[in-house]
Amino acid sequence: MSGAPRATRFAPSPTGRLHLGHALSAVRAFDLARAGGGRFLLRIEDIDGTRSRPEHVDAILRDLEWLGLEWDDLSFQSERLDLYAAAQARLADLLYPCFCTRAGIAASLSAPHGATPLYPGTCRHLSRETRAARMGEPHSWRLDMARAVERAGPLTWHDEYEGEVVADPLSHGDVILARKDAPASYHLAVSVDDAAQGVTDVVRGVDLFDATHVHRLLQALLDVPTPLYHHHPLIVGTDGQRLAKRHGAPALAAMREAGEDGRALADALRRNMLPAGFRLGEA
Repeated sequence: MSGAPRATRFAPSPTGRLHLGHALSAVRAFDLARAGGGRFLLRIEDIDGTRSRPEHVDAILRDLEWLGLEWDDLSFQSERLDLYAAAQARLADLLYPCFCTRAGIAASLSAPHGATPLYPGTCRHLSRETRAARMGEPHSWRLDMARAVERAGPLTWHDEYEGEVVADPLSHGDVILARKDAPASYHLAVSVDDAAQGVTDVVRGVDLFDATHVHRLLQALLDVPTPLYHHHPLIVGTDGQRLAKRHGAPALAAMREAGEDGRALADALRRNMLPAGFRLGEA
């Protein structure tokens, strides 16, 4: 793959404004593709129908243009639902319907502060008759992780910073692959899309490193290629907390509207030079 043109992607969700952390990922993905004459893809992950907004899509496009990042293809996950349905059908014998609510799961489990408890497999043990009788209720589709791992066998993936990584999808428990309000989970959609679009290199923040264990499993189960991964450090504030939309991270749109130079910002990010009050966290 080293001599072939690379294809990278920037895949934001239009649920809020982009911030410096998004800019860092976009710049790194763009530069990696362009360094070898490859393709930089823009994919709008808009299948969260309750939170995605058209105005955020428009802002994303303007922000990338402001940064001087030209994409070779623009796609929307909402236009790719047939691909997710086909992937789910291929995995049907490894999936089971789950009727548990988030509140019910949380109430039945305890976990260290800040940790997400693993799903205990409550609905995995329901009889076929019980499942059939309850299918009219709201439900999601979970992956029977133990059976999936047994089918796929040992797996590894390569990260630019960590080297060869042994995949450990069991540590995630029975993840959700689809639910009524989202036709595909992040795990399923990103695995399907990267393969369908020929993405060779995935550039994203280290906060998504752990998710790659699940993505590597899905790639094996769906018999699709595994990209090379480049999980970069996150930008953090003076308090050491990572930037996030929900925490009111400074928006690129605000910087753009204030007349700041986007291309100069992109060049600064290439040199790991950040605005005052921000720094790169640990890899």
